[in-house]
Amino acid sequence: MAATADLFIQRLPEVSARELHVLAVDDSHVDRKVIERLLKISSCKVTVVDSGTRALQYLGLDGGEKNSSIDFDSMKVNLIMTDYSMPGMTGFELLKKIKESSIFREIPVVVMSSENILTRIDSCLEEGAEEFLLKPVKLSDVKRVTDFIMRGEGMKGGKRSQKRRRSDDCIPSLTTELSPLSPSTLASKKSKL
Repeated sequence: MAATADLFIQRLPEVSARELHVLAVDDSHVDRKVIERLLKISSCKVTVVDSGTRALQYLGLDGGEKNSSIDFDSMKVNLIMTDYSMPGMTGFELLKKIKESSIFREIPVVVMSSENILTRIDSCLEEGAEEFLLKPVKLSDVKRVTDFIMRGEGMKGGKRSQKRRRSDDCIPSLTTELSPLSPSTLASKKSKL
């Protein structure tokens, strides 16, 4: 019996990964399809919308009459991935609305952008974004984020101090930028020029 329980516990992450429901928000049809495909490859349930306003409507945060009749259990969202630059409501404004909500503030939000602007990245992270990813988003980015969420580090009860701060693609490590080059590395770099 104990062996059966151990086997069941070992399989829990696989079951949980299939239950991860991601709300993907992007005004670009192509980018929505790419992120949807990457999330589905990662065994996530995906809902896609084309604007911050539609995301708020889906979540019931638009102030409409619909709020009282929402079945939160059937639409439970575990992660929100949003584009930063969208007409109408930006991803940053959507992030702020979500973090102001008493119901959804603990849901991890990942902001995506094709522009690597430090002030934009910092403002999103300061406002409560779990991570900032540069487009084009890769499968490795999605897997890293979903694994991080599934470990519980980005959700309620997780340690916020362990929260990922920036995508590795956004900001290169200072240690790699400032480390002195060995003579063999320097010769290798010169030969490539």
